Amino acid sequence: MLRTTYERGTKDSDVIQTRALSEDVQRTLLALAGRDTRLHRTHRLYIDVVPAGLPFLPQRPVWHLLEEEVPYQNFEVEVLDVIDVVVSKLKRFNANDRSDIDEMIARGHVAHEQFVARFRSAVDAHFGDESLPSYCAHFHTIERDAFGCDETEIELPDWMT
Repeated sequence: MLRTTYERGTKDSDVIQTRALSEDVQRTLLALAGRDTRLHRTHRLYIDVVPAGLPFLPQRPVWHLLEEEVPYQNFEVEVLDVIDVVVSKLKRFNANDRSDIDEMIARGHVAHEQFVARFRSAVDAHFGDESLPSYCAHFHTIERDAFGCDETEIELPDWMT
């Protein structure tokens, strides 16, 4: 979050719950870097712990090990691929999310073909979600406005169209 070269609209970063993330560790992370902590007040950014099923993600999200010059001794940090981050932001799609998406695309971090493929995978993973039509509308907005291209046809269940 602190490494972006632009002013981020979104001020939080999600830590996704897993079996490896104990409740003690979650509490410690939130105490160090959650909302209203010293880190939040200093950098105006914070973390939030969310259930694994909450984010709108492709069937198999792409994670990258965050490799530092000095590795952490007690844990590893994996970050979500930038294209999967963009896809996940289509769910809420508020002004800050939209600004973040526009910046990532403008900086060349997201290719249209990959964006389409990852979005289709997320649709497949959330096939019963009644909000899919609105996610598709958000997807099409990004295609038109940020990529400057025609809308890609996305197949949804008949009962949703």
